[in-house]
Amino acid sequence: MHDYIRVSHERVLFALLDVAGKRDQNRDIVPAAQDALRSSGAQLLSDDDVNEAEAMIEVCVQMNRAIIKAAGRVCACPTFAGCYNETLGTVCYVNAGHTQGLLRDEGGVSELRATGLPLGLFSHSAADASIAALRPGAALLVVSRGTVEAERKGKEFGLEAVKDLLLSTPGQNAQEICATLMGKVQVFLAKKPAQDDVTVLALARSAAMKAFAASG
Repeated sequence: MHDYIRVSHERVLFALLDVAGKRDQNRDIVPAAQDALRSSGAQLLSDDDVNEAEAMIEVCVQMNRAIIKAAGRVCACPTFAGCYNETLGTVCYVNAGHTQGLLRDEGGVSELRATGLPLGLFSHSAADASIAALRPGAALLVVSRGTVEAERKGKEFGLEAVKDLLLSTPGQNAQEICATLMGKVQVFLAKKPAQDDVTVLALARSAAMKAFAASG
């Protein structure tokens, strides 16, 4: 599942979830998580003076509760959720056991690693929040586990291939980054369907433009 929503004039909330199990077993989990993301995000992040870190932790707490209730069982949901502040050029994020987020700037590519356990495991679990700066020209890329683990002839696409692609796309907007990566994955798979969900979410910032996109 991926989703994003504007929660104030300067903030965009986004999330990417990898729900464990088969789709027919998880059909109630995805809408429950999405509803919790949107309702709690709109409530907690609309105020200009809000503490974004505290709000993002609470958003994930609400999503965690919704996932557990909808699943009726333990259901691991690695999640990367963030709030992009367009005025400050920052992303306040929670990485609950998800594939690393990748931040590209003039210094190269850095990994936004896990700040807590996946959602859906413990009713009182709360991951920490961190803040990353997106300077002009920087881009943030978050991909599903199925993207990294896309396999052909026993070889995975891999996180390093995602990093290499991100380094090779300076100047591209978010939509172009998503399209380029999805195209690379399809070429790698020789246009065969992936065994797992392949979803890409990108945020790019330049001096003249702010853009957000997702594909999956």
